[in-house]
Amino acid sequence: MTTDEVTDLLTEAYIDELETVMNYLTNAIVLDGVHAEEVKESLETDVDEELEHARLLGNRLKQLDHSPPGSESFEARQSSLQPPEDTTDVQSVIDGVLEAEEEAMETYRSLLEAAEEANDPVTEDVAVTILADEEAHHTEFRGFKKEFPQD
Repeated sequence: MTTDEVTDLLTEAYIDELETVMNYLTNAIVLDGVHAEEVKESLETDVDEELEHARLLGNRLKQLDHSPPGSESFEARQSSLQPPEDTTDVQSVIDGVLEAEEEAMETYRSLLEAAEEANDPVTEDVAVTILADEEAHHTEFRGFKKEFPQD
């Protein structure tokens, strides 16, 4: 039996994924400079992956007889991922992505634990699948941080 905690975490993750799509897309558009190109390309790719995560989460909510939330349920929380005033400040975007991915990994670990406790193997599978993607994104951006020129 799925619990309210599972559906609450699915809903939270769904909203977070859509906010991440918006912020990754915006940063991929606004960043400037020679050092920004690889980060922009990665963000563009990640937009599609994050959108697919939202689809998986929304579909799981539907399977559990819940509806994914609409925009009126949205409250922006990713302040560290807002586009920088200085569009060449790639480092701040890298740091924002790392923070967002860390928060996402924490959410998916919590979802995995809640799904295990609720004996909900399908949601466990969704959580593990998305967690693996989030860990890969985090690793990639940790590499960008290491390689990025320090002023």
